[in-house]
Amino acid sequence: MKVMVIVKATADSEAGVLPDQDLLTAMGRFNEDLVNAGVMLAGEGLKPTAQGVRVQFNGPQRRVIDGPFTEAGEQIAGFWLWQVRSIDEAIEWVRRCPNPHPGPSEIEIRPLYEADDFGEAFTQELREQEDRLRDRLTDPN
Repeated sequence: MKVMVIVKATADSEAGVLPDQDLLTAMGRFNEDLVNAGVMLAGEGLKPTAQGVRVQFNGPQRRVIDGPFTEAGEQIAGFWLWQVRSIDEAIEWVRRCPNPHPGPSEIEIRPLYEADDFGEAFTQELREQEDRLRDRLTDPN
């Protein structure tokens, strides 16, 4: 199963406070463990919401809203995409993770949808299209 592991933002991360060398080193070791175990598929830190935008949809209308956005604890400071056997395995990896921020921090784990989750609505034609797109992502030529 694939899961997205979401590092929640803090007031410091939203203020643009960057991690120190010790945290970067610890995270580097943790990421290396994830890669060596075949768990990590992707992972990145995100800049503060002050440097982002949101696009709101209402039918055909689109509205762009500039950051920053309120409630730092509801924002995302970074993420990983992991391939794990179960949510319990993901929890065990997160328990090994260095604290991603100085002070209190929170990490959320969310399973990704898989093709079978969509039932009959995900037709054979749509599955084939998905397979072609995934192939192009891994080999763009």
